[in-house]
Amino acid sequence: MKFSEMPYTRPNVTQTVERYREMAQRAAAAASGKELVDLFRLHTQLDDGFATAYRLAQIRHTLDTRDEFYDAENDFFDQASPEVGNAQLAFYRAVLASPHKDALAEAYAPILLDKMELAVSAASDEVLELMQQENALSSRYQKIKAGAQVAFDGQTLTLPGLDPYKQSLDRAVRKAAFEAEGGFYDSNREELDDIYSKMIENRNAQARKLGYDSYVDLSYKRMGRLGYGPKEVASFRDQVAKYVTPLAHECVKAQFARTGVRDPKFYDAAVSFADGNPTPVGTADQLLGKAVQMYTELSPETARFIRFMAESELFDLVSRPGKATGGYCETIPAYGAPFVFSNFNGTSGDVDVLTHEAGHAFQAWVAAGQGMCQELANPGMESCEIHSMSMEFLTAPWHHLFFGGDERATAKYALAHAEDALTFLPYGCMVDEFQHIVYAQPHLTPDERNRVWLELERKYRPWNDFETLPFYSRGAGWQRQLHIYEAPFYYIDYCLAQMAALQFFAASLADRDDAWQRYLALVKKGGSDTYAGLVSAAGFAVPFEQGAIEPVAKQVADWCAQKNRELA
Repeated sequence: MKFSEMPYTRPNVTQTVERYREMAQRAAAAASGKELVDLFRLHTQLDDGFATAYRLAQIRHTLDTRDEFYDAENDFFDQASPEVGNAQLAFYRAVLASPHKDALAEAYAPILLDKMELAVSAASDEVLELMQQENALSSRYQKIKAGAQVAFDGQTLTLPGLDPYKQSLDRAVRKAAFEAEGGFYDSNREELDDIYSKMIENRNAQARKLGYDSYVDLSYKRMGRLGYGPKEVASFRDQVAKYVTPLAHECVKAQFARTGVRDPKFYDAAVSFADGNPTPVGTADQLLGKAVQMYTELSPETARFIRFMAESELFDLVSRPGKATGGYCETIPAYGAPFVFSNFNGTSGDVDVLTHEAGHAFQAWVAAGQGMCQELANPGMESCEIHSMSMEFLTAPWHHLFFGGDERATAKYALAHAEDALTFLPYGCMVDEFQHIVYAQPHLTPDERNRVWLELERKYRPWNDFETLPFYSRGAGWQRQLHIYEAPFYYIDYCLAQMAALQFFAASLADRDDAWQRYLALVKKGGSDTYAGLVSAAGFAVPFEQGAIEPVAKQVADWCAQKNRELA
């Protein structure tokens, strides 16, 4: 079925909550493990039905935030999803209290009970109203960014529409593009500050009601993190600052040497080569056609996957007024259908979408084909991002398709992509440490939060010089990172995943077929193991371990240096 043909009906929340209440009572009275397993299967059906309606409304709302019908449905789910979620948790609690709960571990996987334990510790009816308010705040932020109309170059552009100008070879043009972007954020400064202040207050209030000191501890539960906590993440960040930041700095120096920019500023970093960044050749439809060819040739599994995606019209890639910013992949459970959303802008980022988001989609499609319940279909987000970030590297033999067969453009993309992977790690850690600080110190004013951000810039990205750029120079650059508002504490997951992806990259350089088979095995495991378990099963080092990060980063940095010499 095509996405446009998928019917949407607003779910009856009262009936859904009542069914969960009844199922919780039956679980509490279950006389056998089989009875409990049968009830869990009923939960899966109910969960899939509600999630399907939720995802359809969510996706269609982001496709056009001005659509009044789906705007109203989005508001409805802001209120309904926490209510239904809490009803599900009541069912979980009844299952976990049952003397027959081990039957679920045997029927599904031992980790299922661990995931349920985490979930019930992260929400309750006590915080229902606060969760609804939190959703509404996120929607406010999304609408501000989606509604951006920036006057530039005689046009009215969305925020993604500025990206090609930010990569212009004309330094004055790219500086002006950054100034225009900064001007938009500055014009919304008070509201953006107000939204985030209220988010910190709201989330910390939820944490206190649930017995936590601050939202930091609660967030680790909500992110589904098993086997590690803030201490391990802090150790990871320290290793990145100590070992990766110097290597990333060398990559940045090499980049500016290539471009010949003297006294480089922040707005110069978006240009990687003196003759311009590699740009894909073709329209969005043509690039999607190249992606179909790539995945058809990659493996039998990806061939079936991409055929399903294309025939079901599960891509929406073009930026337009009213469309939400960013990119994502969401799964519509009833149809086993992943949906890829993006905002193409004519840069190499378009290629990233067709590998990164398609990596998410491939794993979701595999999990749906295996009939996994939602709890086991997806691992923690730090492991989900392994699927996407690794696909960016494993599809490298086909990247020339997106650049019209131009060997130099393809080589430039490979180098810039690997350099970006390294320089991203300090940035991702910076985003994470910033959130740890502001939630632990909720009294900080907006200006004080910005000063914290600038201090972290000096720690993780000392090469950045913001000069007098609006927005960025006052330390507010974090406000363009939607995860900080809408998905708190998510961003470090990209970094943890990147460490696994870089190891897949290194493995593919040695033996591409072996690397692909290891990746496929990882994908098929879904959420049946922890992050550390999945990474170890793939034969890679877990980055929390001291000494695990430096050799991986060094190998990638050496590869970049070699490719840089070859392109000179």
